[in-house]
Amino acid sequence: MAEDLVLESCDLDCASNNRDHHTADVGCTQLIVRRGQPFNVTLHFSPRGYEEGVDQLSLNIQTGPCPSEESGTRAHIKLSDSPQEGAWNASISTNEGDKLILSIISPPDARIGLYNISLEASTGYQGTSFHLGTFTLLFNPWCPEDTVYLEREDQRTEYIMTQYGMIFQGTKTSITSVPWNFGQFEDGILEACLQILDTSPKFVKDSNRDCSRRNDPVYISRVVSAMVNCNDEDRGVLYGRWDNLYDDGISPMFWIGSVDILRRWRKFGCQPVKYGQCWVFAAVACSVLRCLGIPARVITNYHSAHDTNSNLLIEQYLDQEGNKQKKQKDMIWNFHCWVESWMARPDLEGGYDGWQVVDPTPQEKSDGVYCCGPAPVIAIKEGDLNVKYDVQFIFAEVNADVIYFVEQKDGSVKQTRYTDTVGQSISTKAVGRDNREDITHNYKYPEGSEDERRVFEKANKLHGSQREDAVPNDFDVTIKIKVSEGMDKGKDFDVRALINNHTDVDKDCRLTFCARVASYTGKIGPECGMKDLMNLKLEAQSEKEVPLRVLYENYGPVLTDDNLIKLVALLYDSSSTDILLAMRDIHIKNPDIKVRVLGEPMQKRKLVADITLKNPLSEPLNDCCFTVEGAGLTEGLIEKKLDYTVEPGQEAKVRVDLYPQQSGLRKLVVDFESDHLKAVKGHRNVIIAPQPK
Repeated sequence: MAEDLVLESCDLDCASNNRDHHTADVGCTQLIVRRGQPFNVTLHFSPRGYEEGVDQLSLNIQTGPCPSEESGTRAHIKLSDSPQEGAWNASISTNEGDKLILSIISPPDARIGLYNISLEASTGYQGTSFHLGTFTLLFNPWCPEDTVYLEREDQRTEYIMTQYGMIFQGTKTSITSVPWNFGQFEDGILEACLQILDTSPKFVKDSNRDCSRRNDPVYISRVVSAMVNCNDEDRGVLYGRWDNLYDDGISPMFWIGSVDILRRWRKFGCQPVKYGQCWVFAAVACSVLRCLGIPARVITNYHSAHDTNSNLLIEQYLDQEGNKQKKQKDMIWNFHCWVESWMARPDLEGGYDGWQVVDPTPQEKSDGVYCCGPAPVIAIKEGDLNVKYDVQFIFAEVNADVIYFVEQKDGSVKQTRYTDTVGQSISTKAVGRDNREDITHNYKYPEGSEDERRVFEKANKLHGSQREDAVPNDFDVTIKIKVSEGMDKGKDFDVRALINNHTDVDKDCRLTFCARVASYTGKIGPECGMKDLMNLKLEAQSEKEVPLRVLYENYGPVLTDDNLIKLVALLYDSSSTDILLAMRDIHIKNPDIKVRVLGEPMQKRKLVADITLKNPLSEPLNDCCFTVEGAGLTEGLIEKKLDYTVEPGQEAKVRVDLYPQQSGLRKLVVDFESDHLKAVKGHRNVIIAPQPK
């Protein structure tokens, strides 16, 4: 009788497997593979090697606390050269002496997560079990049979592999970009992402059912959407706050990456990290989805509507000075960020595969939970409001009409309706470049087109809403606001109300022209500029320009970290009693941060970065601090505090040592904070040469 087969050692071949499965950036100390793609395990036996026909080998693979074959969380795999479709399979790749290499492949719809793998070896009637180790299984955009399959390699590189990005903010007419370190392959991030799934109320309530559904990116993205916020008291990642009171946490404007947020959440026992706002929620969700293998990108929608009463109308109430009234519940955010994730939708009728909106910012509940999506972008464009999930809410964010009600002192109300205000310049980072890509056409047809009319009528029918055909505002007088170049923080600048009288008679009007600081959510703050012309004469067939000077001494002390000012011009035509409204949001530009890299950037060799910022204000800056991070460049955040005051016109300077661990294109992201100048961002792309062999 043959001697028993004894396993001496097992090599999970982490380095080569991870490289083949596009997970090498995580490292080579743990096996991380993607579903639907084979990986190798090397076994060494003693006192003899494996003999076919004498020894019987099989593998047990399982995930979750209650693994079962019925739930798809456990598999018993017999070695076979005839693979079984839709199941786990294992075959012998190499059999040389005491070495046996097994090729193992999961089905393309396997459950993702942390797996245990063990070997059963029997010779005759004797059987022994050996634990081989653990591995993590992820979604696979490279596998055509996986529901997250993405055909183009450049898109897979951008939406799965790239650990940095740009998030667009500012205003529709002055779009700014903020660098972000997604860091989905940094130390501890995969563990944090898996812990998010295991902390979800769905897992806590029924772990077996939850784990059995982890083969579905629709389900996973919905869990991630709910768990990135903490509004359901579910031990979610981020605590949202929008009132500028952040002393007991960290201002949302401070963050420059997801890594520190996810590490803090995990380190402190899954306590929500304070604080986040929409782009922070979206960026963290993007990191988690990319880490788990679901292609994802951050989207910015300008003039984004929050339709609280679900009537596809945003009702704005103003007094005759242009001040918003307290009865207002609907909001128009200057911009709003969400995530798009790429997946097929076999749960829906055909035609809804592709990009899906997933919005983790807590706004409204969906199925009793603060989450949103996945909503097919094509369903939003086509006005298919009943498609799962939350299409109607997102449709309103990009399509709602806006009605302004202006209440007079005598109690009378004038209203103006706008059909093309909401959902402008929808933006994301371009593939392979830091440039902005406008994707508005993915969400809506051109204003006034036949397709737009068709979608309009469908939405009316499905929703029973009050949406009406656009009626042109045929006024005798028109007004718009013009702004100047060089609206830099610390400077005074001029804005202008441009008024045209299109009639053949003179007009007597009243103009109220006001500047107020604002937050990106549309909340209005203190006044920082005002002109009230009670008797404005408009000559027939003429144009009149009314300037308003906005002084730094007025806006500087009250400006929020959003750097936004809202301009409102209200013109009352006494002859027609028409009230004309013009509004414009302007973004005050922060100074640039300059990053200079010294020396030749090479993997695992010290690199030095000089970082400078010139104080543009007329007042000194105290408590200055630079924060730096970059996936593959730094081990977490690097803080550099200045021990001196930065006088007006003087430069704040620091030098930072970097130790690049990975080659290729990397992005160093920088934040600057001080008492009078906050949330200033900068970045530098660095190409790291591979370490010489």
